[in-house]
Amino acid sequence: QVQLVESGGGSVQTGGSLRLSCAASGYSISSGCMGWFRQAPGKEREGIAAVCRGGVYSYYADSVKGRWTIFRDNAKSTVYLQMNSLTPEDTAMYYCAAVMAWIPRPFDNLQYRYWGQGTQVTVSS
Repeated sequence: QVQLVESGGGSVQTGGSLRLSCAASGYSISSGCMGWFRQAPGKEREGIAAVCRGGVYSYYADSVKGRWTIFRDNAKSTVYLQMNSLTPEDTAMYYCAAVMAWIPRPFDNLQYRYWGQGTQVTVSS
């Protein structure tokens, strides 16, 4: 049974940093794709970063490109999202997702099969 458990969320001020973790069990993080999504109140869930095919391909939404980095530690079966230069617009619930195949649209949440429970990120001005 595949389980994804996020951690690392919290409250920070504008300009601060956080590192989110997604620990996977029952799933090889080097296969398929793993993505990070976020959802703010009243807004749709959006994909912000994804890594596919064992890290060969990485994808970032324009809103986070240059500020954030997705990377993985195969030994720990964990995918991370390093978030720098946070702004209040980054406030949301953040979710980790996985699918055991390469997918052509890594920010399409309908293509992911497994989801974590989410971790809250709050950025104050």
